[in-house]
Amino acid sequence: MLETRIAPRYRVSKPAQIEYGGDKTLCTVRDISTTGAALELSDLTAAVPAAFTLIIPEDKLKLPCHVVWRRGFRIGVAFD
Repeated sequence: MLETRIAPRYRVSKPAQIEYGGDKTLCTVRDISTTGAALELSDLTAAVPAAFTLIIPEDKLKLPCHVVWRRGFRIGVAFD
């Protein structure tokens, strides 16, 4: 398969939070690059909006992003 991403992704397993409208939903960052990430949700019923702030406490990051794909418990985001 031909890789078409702008930036290489790196596999990780970092706890994170999806923050929007004062609410926070726990998730895990499964891979990350300079342009986006793949997130895994522990609860499929959690409503994740189209745009939110991704918080990665371990790296002291707060990244505005938007959803580009959804598959089951995973979502792919691009950083704004």
